[in-house]
Amino acid sequence: MMVRTVNEQEYAFRRNAILDAVQQLIYSKGYEQMTIQDIVEALKISKGAFYHYFDSKQDVLEALLERMLQEAEQLFIPIVQDPSLTAIVKLQHFFDALNKYKTAQKTLLIELLRVWYADDNIIVRRKSHAVGVKRLTPLFAAVIRQGVQEGVLTTPYPEQISEVVLSIAAELGETLGQMLLAFESEGGDMVRVEHTIAAYTDALERILGASAGSLSLTNADTLREWFVSPQVQAEKHFIK
Repeated sequence: MMVRTVNEQEYAFRRNAILDAVQQLIYSKGYEQMTIQDIVEALKISKGAFYHYFDSKQDVLEALLERMLQEAEQLFIPIVQDPSLTAIVKLQHFFDALNKYKTAQKTLLIELLRVWYADDNIIVRRKSHAVGVKRLTPLFAAVIRQGVQEGVLTTPYPEQISEVVLSIAAELGETLGQMLLAFESEGGDMVRVEHTIAAYTDALERILGASAGSLSLTNADTLREWFVSPQVQAEKHFIK
């Protein structure tokens, strides 16, 4: 049993070391330009050692996304377990924590967005969504049940509505991702971005049976960080 535990820990350690190297290579070279040879050279391992942990470059992408999901999940658990918070406050803390986490990972996420919508990654997107829903549904369901008990949410189907909420959040993320890429390539309409977020927020509140204006999926500072900054940086680069 002890040997097996040590082996499992070593396997996880080495696998995470590969993912760390991949993340740094994505920062420095970009996902599309990065090769498996780059990975093995960065880690000074053989290709055989790499393939012991991952089947392909796409497999690495999937694993990296799953690790990020696990990190986000760890942010949500203490929120759910905090007995001093109301359901509405917990939901808002969910969205705030997710925005903060994504902003901290902004450089990586923007690079991944460039390949996320490629046809080759359709299966990865679907699997990532399915894994996310499976892992996070119990957390959201617990908060929704609390909200029903408090009388601030009105749904008889907490588990199912949790899946709907997560699907809406994922759809909003993809929509904003496409808008962000459009901002970088051709300029975009900030009003359209704000209206999109307002529409998704309204839909979320209606599905949950929450009062209008009780939730905010994002805030002005976060929007500026993601949508205004890329344009400002592009203009500075052009001026130089």
